[in-house]
Amino acid sequence: MTLEEGRRVTLAVDIRLAGELAADIGPVGTPAVPVAGFLALAAGAEGTVERVDEQQRQESREVREYERLTSLLESFGRDMPPESKRRLEEQVASLEPAWAAFQEQRPGSTVRVRFDNGFVLDGTPEDAFTASAGEGR
Repeated sequence: MTLEEGRRVTLAVDIRLAGELAADIGPVGTPAVPVAGFLALAAGAEGTVERVDEQQRQESREVREYERLTSLLESFGRDMPPESKRRLEEQVASLEPAWAAFQEQRPGSTVRVRFDNGFVLDGTPEDAFTASAGEGR
């Protein structure tokens, strides 16, 4: 499911927020005050998508090298000495697993959702939500 701003959603999984929690107390720019504890949101909580952030696939050094060498091979391979072409083909072949893994990566999205109870989750993977009942999309 692709989420859009303004869409009503339901939290599909229980979420427990732990780690560093902070309270924003005071004027803008004032450092947050550390607090102890954790927050749990139960599956089924409903809210509205405020923002969708598309995540880009991360290219590793091996992926960039595969693209560079493949381009070199396609552009100049027919004019290369046989031994140089063979070495280049071996290098490309050794980088193919990294290229295949990169191709399988699904660019995902994170969302900011304001729940009906006032809580806001930001930077949450879109897979944690489903369309609310009555949303015909």
